Amino acid sequence: MKALLSLITFGLIAVVSNAQENEFIKPNMNECTFQNTGKNDYFILEPGYQLLLEGKEGKSTARLVILVTNETKKIGNVETRVVTETETVNGKTVEISRNYFAICKETNDVYYFGEDVDMYKNGKIINHEGSWKAKGKNHPGIAMPGKIVQGYKYYQEVALGIALDKAEIVSTTDALSTPAGKFINCLKIEETTDMNPNEKEYKIYAKGIGLLKDDELLLIKHGFIK
Repeated sequence: MKALLSLITFGLIAVVSNAQENEFIKPNMNECTFQNTGKNDYFILEPGYQLLLEGKEGKSTARLVILVTNETKKIGNVETRVVTETETVNGKTVEISRNYFAICKETNDVYYFGEDVDMYKNGKIINHEGSWKAKGKNHPGIAMPGKIVQGYKYYQEVALGIALDKAEIVSTTDALSTPAGKFINCLKIEETTDMNPNEKEYKIYAKGIGLLKDDELLLIKHGFIK
């Protein structure tokens, strides 16, 4: 009987442990003092910093420009930094988003407070699909953890019915060559969503720079603009 009880106890511990390992962490901001300027190892939130990525989508050339602006926006009680993302295909704008970030001073986690999205077709705004803000039932997610641990899982966006994006750190030792240079010991993140469980995307980041690869897009240029 003792052996059986021990076996059952061990099995329960294993199940609980496995469940905990498979859980995605929802951010706890209770002990955070937020700042809208700063950086951690893989995310620079300083006005004027820009990343330019480019790649092929079929026969088309896609480009993504990410710019940390001088603007701020208050979401709830937090004054966030506005980061714009401008996506073009063959030189034509397809999407412009205004994203809202802040850094937790205590943990160095970069939090994501939502976005305003303009989708374009033939030069005109056609909808605002994907827009959300961390208000009411919606909650901020983590854009980039301050402490990088392989296997760490976390929510990036928590907006019911709109965005339930999750991320997992799958590697800290990737190597990647881009038009901007060759990089080693890169951070690789797998992104999934509860809205479409079969969908997976991968992003790669370099320490001190930020995003290197987003699907087929590769970093072309980075740095501060005047």
